Amino acid sequence: MGLDGRKIRILKAIIQTYLETGEPVGSRTISKYSDLQLSSATIRNEMSDLEEMGYIMQPHTSAGRIPSDKGYRFYVDQLIQEKEHEVAQTRDMVIQRVDRVELLLKQLARLLAVNTNYATLISGPQYRRTKLKFIQLSRVEAGKLLIVTVLEGNIIKNSIARLDAELTDEDILNLNILLNNSLIGLTIEQINLDVISRMKEQAGPRCEVVDLVLNEVAEAIRANEEDLQIYTEGATNIFKYPELSDGERASQLLGTLEQKEILKELLSNDADPEKKNGIQVYIGNETPVQSMKDCSVVTANYELGGGLRGTIGIIGPKRMDYDKVVSTLRSLMSQLEDTFNQEER
Repeated sequence: MGLDGRKIRILKAIIQTYLETGEPVGSRTISKYSDLQLSSATIRNEMSDLEEMGYIMQPHTSAGRIPSDKGYRFYVDQLIQEKEHEVAQTRDMVIQRVDRVELLLKQLARLLAVNTNYATLISGPQYRRTKLKFIQLSRVEAGKLLIVTVLEGNIIKNSIARLDAELTDEDILNLNILLNNSLIGLTIEQINLDVISRMKEQAGPRCEVVDLVLNEVAEAIRANEEDLQIYTEGATNIFKYPELSDGERASQLLGTLEQKEILKELLSNDADPEKKNGIQVYIGNETPVQSMKDCSVVTANYELGGGLRGTIGIIGPKRMDYDKVVSTLRSLMSQLEDTFNQEER
């Protein structure tokens, strides 16, 4: 005899009640305090079966039952499975709901600001050394070609190119094969003259399209490298600390948090990919930004998989809770890495 759904619910109710009270559990208690919506007679029959199967036992002649070792083992195994399922569901929901990296980073900046009560900033991921994962050409309409470039980390860039001559379906198929066979796994820096020459030779009459596609791909990636996004949250948290909240000092600090070029200088110091997930602490004059000399700044590199890297910064007073900030950042780095590595697998 196996455990069906009703027996499992009753067993769980018995164990949970026993854990709360420490007293043998009777059928009347289960029917009264659980949401099983079963009669006492039905519960008694199921409890009799559970006892016969070895999941519960009767310590003495009273009608109450307590869990056996076998019952506890089943309960714990079920609990672990349920928690693992909840974690997996939560992770999947995060991945599904945040379909753009930018939205995820904004959410993380907001979460860090709330949890730490300091100002936070996060730089968007850099793609400079990222390898090409896939290229897809398709016809949009007469004289227009859609170029979809997929980078490691599943970053997708779209562009439209105008053609001087129409391409047949066979032309597009052959160009897709040529581009992917020649370029997949290469960085932009590795697509040198030799690679381009070989591709143009193989493309024959369509060699001009190869030039066009490469220019569009390079331009799409270059635009993202130059347009570094920085997301800030919690700027007004600085008013919670008297040493930072006087008029002039607070005004300078708030102004700095709105100047992307200055923030890029701060975050670029930690953009070295060799310092993956490393945490750096700047205290007072160690901070490279003049208006933050009265602050402490803690930064950490994050990685979203596929070589996509950026930096997170937390700005607060010199008396900030360093233990909490460092622990929060380490936990966040680990969760990000686990989430995106599992997504790629």
